[in-house]
Amino acid sequence: MQVVCVIDDEPSVRKAVANLLRSAGYQPVCFEAGENFLASPWRAQASCVLLDLQMRGLQGLEVLRALGGERPVICMSAHAGEQQVAEALSIGAALFLAKPFTAEQLLQAIASSLAGQL
Repeated sequence: MQVVCVIDDEPSVRKAVANLLRSAGYQPVCFEAGENFLASPWRAQASCVLLDLQMRGLQGLEVLRALGGERPVICMSAHAGEQQVAEALSIGAALFLAKPFTAEQLLQAIASSLAGQL
């Protein structure tokens, strides 16, 4: 089962995304902060990372830089501007999803990034 790590400071987002991932056959592992993810053993085990760009503490772009292309990262945000999206994509994000997104959009993004089709 492929591990998808979800990093988002909103508990309701983490819960909803985790439930969707579980129903689609993935193993979700959730983190409320980028620091927690980067310090965890799940960093090495994740097949894909869903990363909110705007969080308390370490921001999404900082987490993305720290990962340095280790694995596919799908950035997501409800408030990101064009410049922030462009920067995320330029430093290695596989894709950007604007919140709110549909379950189908999220699952397609994950499947595509895991297949290396982005």
